[in-house]
Amino acid sequence: MKANYNLPCNIAQTLNIVGDRWTLLILHEILMGASTFNEIKKGLDGISSNLLSDRLKYLADSGLVINSLYSDHPPRYQYSLTESGRDLEPVFHSLLIWGRNHLEKCYKKLVHDTCRHEVEIAYYCSHCEENVSEDELLVLPYGEKEEVSL
Repeated sequence: MKANYNLPCNIAQTLNIVGDRWTLLILHEILMGASTFNEIKKGLDGISSNLLSDRLKYLADSGLVINSLYSDHPPRYQYSLTESGRDLEPVFHSLLIWGRNHLEKCYKKLVHDTCRHEVEIAYYCSHCEENVSEDELLVLPYGEKEEVSL
């Protein structure tokens, strides 16, 4: 895959890795437990075998997926997410919640396992040990700290 965005932006650079058609859906299938080529393909109606193969190789080269040989003849691989790939789980959760709030037809929802009520995404400051509202967020260049007076 080629880099589509030459911008000094985390979103643009992340999309250079996961922004191609089918890529996030492939990662989501693996996150949901599909581990073989056929399982992943079965969960993604409409993807061609060649495209799935290319994307899986690219995701392995990008460090989001690990492939391990489980059969020599013919060679067959099992796929799992790296820590970096698993770190996309909150992104998938955010997309589920966005879809719940904005899609005409919603297919899935994210619920609390204990009470089965729908959840929301929250921002948390580990330094202050408290939730942070959206109007308290700042986007700063990486490495820059805001002056803090206590």
